[in-house]
Amino acid sequence: MGASGAGEAVVIDIVDRQRFVTVGAAWLERVVRKAAARQGIDRAEISVLLVGDRRMAAVHEEWLGIPGPTDVITFDLAGNGPPGTPLAGDIVVSTETARRAARELGWPARCEVAYYVIHGLLHLSGHDDLDPVARRSMRARERVLLRAAGLPAPPRSRPRSRGTTR
Repeated sequence: MGASGAGEAVVIDIVDRQRFVTVGAAWLERVVRKAAARQGIDRAEISVLLVGDRRMAAVHEEWLGIPGPTDVITFDLAGNGPPGTPLAGDIVVSTETARRAARELGWPARCEVAYYVIHGLLHLSGHDDLDPVARRSMRARERVLLRAAGLPAPPRSRPRSRGTTR
């Protein structure tokens, strides 16, 4: 488990409860920190939980009433607080799903995991992908944040459905 020290404006906690993809908590924390900085997030508490499909399916069913696993679920813990409320949220990622997708797409599984986390971070910062225009805008922003984190753009020829926000 990796965690930023107390007193920092952006606190990131990585909890790895899976065995499908070797990610590295310090590496993923750096990715999130760089993406958050590029997004202009200067105050936040973000937890990232890495799980397998079985645990993801349980979370998906319990919180959204949808059976089966998904790639990423974002929980906005700040809600609709007053302006200036720090960003706060949990991002749950299925690394097992990421590993399958990465194989299909031909890129590293840990990059797919980072992509899901960045997608979740964008949901926490107010982006949505429910309609085609918003989805295109969010996809473009994902590429900007991946680049800011030193990662390549995801090898996708068409938009794919990405996770869920609660």
